[in-house]
Amino acid sequence: MAGKVFFSVSMSLDGFIAPESPSVDNIFAPENQDDPQVRRWMTQWMELQQWIFPLRFFRENLKLGEGGEEGRDNDIARETFERTGASVMGRRMFDFGEQSWPEEAPFHTAVFVVTHNKRDPWERPGGTTFHFVDEGIEQALDRARDAAGDRDVRIAGGGATILEYVNAGLVDEFTIALAPVLFGTGTRLFEGVDASRVALEQVRAEPTGRVTHLTYAVRAR
Repeated sequence: MAGKVFFSVSMSLDGFIAPESPSVDNIFAPENQDDPQVRRWMTQWMELQQWIFPLRFFRENLKLGEGGEEGRDNDIARETFERTGASVMGRRMFDFGEQSWPEEAPFHTAVFVVTHNKRDPWERPGGTTFHFVDEGIEQALDRARDAAGDRDVRIAGGGATILEYVNAGLVDEFTIALAPVLFGTGTRLFEGVDASRVALEQVRAEPTGRVTHLTYAVRAR
């Protein structure tokens, strides 16, 4: 039996899943680290994701060594990883991640990149292989389902790609880690959602010491 299609993101209290992008293209380049916009972006991003950095699972997955916190946040991070049999992402997220991921990318499954520029698969150590799909979001999802088997497919991002799948009626469920931070500007998760087609059913709400994990089933309206 095929698994679910889901996404799981961290979101600020005012609805943003990423800070406003700095003007520089490569924010991780050493020459850009003193740029005030880059410093602000990095600070906000760290605040948004602060719940996951101390976790044991995070340290294990990125090969950062032993130690780390356990508890419900750690369980949720591990469960999200373990349920994922394949991922789909947009080309912009891939380009961003290509700059920042370690050599052993943190997915350890097949990843299907929705793009207009076809290229050969890119295999990384640790079981992650990026496949580049130039035939649209449904073809990328079909290939991800095949690769995932009976596990779930995660729409990894970014925001525009998640929204495309939501508006196409292709998402079954999603989880938001609602963080107690405010951005004011940035990438809104539901900017442009077709609310006339999407209905939500709350499945779970779990507050922890750092965030509140909100899970919703997606229904056709």
